[in-house]
Amino acid sequence: MTSAATHSAASLPDPDACPGRAVLIFDGQCRFCSANVRVLRALDRGGRLAFLSLHDRRVAERYPDLSHDQLMQRMYLVDGVGERYSGAAAFRRLTRLLPWLWPLAPLLHLPFSLPLWSWLYDLVARNRYRFGRIEECDNGACAVHFGPRRS
Repeated sequence: MTSAATHSAASLPDPDACPGRAVLIFDGQCRFCSANVRVLRALDRGGRLAFLSLHDRRVAERYPDLSHDQLMQRMYLVDGVGERYSGAAAFRRLTRLLPWLWPLAPLLHLPFSLPLWSWLYDLVARNRYRFGRIEECDNGACAVHFGPRRS
């Protein structure tokens, strides 16, 4: 894991320090993802979540059934009993875990709406590096998706 990813992850609750919490696995090298995780952290007043960057070696050790490619496509939420949710389904689950998100729950849980939310989630996820890109991409993640910066 890069030092920038380590620095941003340092302020998040770690699963080792917070056993029993649901673990949110996200792209810690993506500025858009990291910013959204910080919002979720702020909304988690009850201490229900712990966070891991998909680039942390512990993800492969603890969740060998989740491939790197799967993790690069969507965030994953692993609840306290090991149930896995990905993408829009993970966000739907978060609306039940975090009281500040409860107002979104009725909309996200409309019958037969998950395919629509999944399509929207995947659209944003595929373009997340564009949303999070700024002039200075100091951790090299932007180069993976856009090529090296030209001076």
